[in-house]
Amino acid sequence: MRCPYCGASDKDHVLDSRPVRDGAAIKRRRECETCRGRFTTFEEIEEMRLMVIKGKDRGREPYRREKLRRAIELACKKRPVTDAQIEATVDEIERKLYSSQEKEVSSSDIGEMVMDRLRSLDQVAYIRFASVYRQFEDVRQFRQLVDRIGTRRPAKTRDAGVPPAQNDNE
Repeated sequence: MRCPYCGASDKDHVLDSRPVRDGAAIKRRRECETCRGRFTTFEEIEEMRLMVIKGKDRGREPYRREKLRRAIELACKKRPVTDAQIEATVDEIERKLYSSQEKEVSSSDIGEMVMDRLRSLDQVAYIRFASVYRQFEDVRQFRQLVDRIGTRRPAKTRDAGVPPAQNDNE
């Protein structure tokens, strides 16, 4: 580290070191061995710059967390979904995006991740998002999606171990 006072390079030692920003960075208090000047440095992981490939024209734009969050908030508007659930959804999607270690991701891949997460979070929000994402043009497409969701009954609503077809015949 170069001393900001005398310019000496690599002639300092660390006096104190502690994590900051929820562990995303380390703050270090240093002292120059040449002039005894004290200064603070911050160490943090350089975030990978993720690019989103858009549509058929294959244009690229930087990934923006806020854009993802707004899309999910819009789908969940006036639904019983908390800010914490939305934030957790965004965090989960981001974790998947960054854990792949790819520098580019298609907007359609992100859309599928959002739909997958919304399907289990809130079915109305899922349908809202799907209708925009999949560009529904008529009511028939809504019906098909709603019918598909309706045929997938969650396991907790079924009678203990009895398949739905047998229940309906009783």
